[in-house]
Amino acid sequence: MGEYAHTDRNFGPVYDPASRILILGSFPSRKSRETAFFYGHPRNRFWPLLGRLLKREIPPDTEGRKAVLLECGIALWDTVESCDIIASSDSSIRNVIPVDIMRILNAAKIREIYCNGNTAYSLFMRYLYPVCGRLPVRLPSTSPANASFSADRLFDEWKIILDALRGTAP
Repeated sequence: MGEYAHTDRNFGPVYDPASRILILGSFPSRKSRETAFFYGHPRNRFWPLLGRLLKREIPPDTEGRKAVLLECGIALWDTVESCDIIASSDSSIRNVIPVDIMRILNAAKIREIYCNGNTAYSLFMRYLYPVCGRLPVRLPSTSPANASFSADRLFDEWKIILDALRGTAP
């Protein structure tokens, strides 16, 4: 499987004061670290799913993607700032240093927090919930490793974010 390497994230969050929802992953994959932006692996379904949810074309470039996120009120980050990890394996994450979640929560009026996958949710509950006291919504992972979820099934689960973006979430 490989060897553990202590790894730091090499890019920061996307947010501004108008951000209404926060989507958190676990830790950037090797490919995301190479591209220095979220969901950089070409088979990750995050960007196609987001485009389908928002009914808009998602640009292929980082600046275009940032613009779409901010225009739509979406903040994007991860739960882990640095950790020991084997390649891109979420299940291998250990020796976690969490992100400073309050950085976004103090700067934006986040209505709802969503975790992209079980690992992001578990890490949030262990490291970030004690800091912020906010319960996130666990969504199925957009990773290609989550083969049990088809694109349509992901869409059905993820469309809950639209309520928070419209301001109708509880």
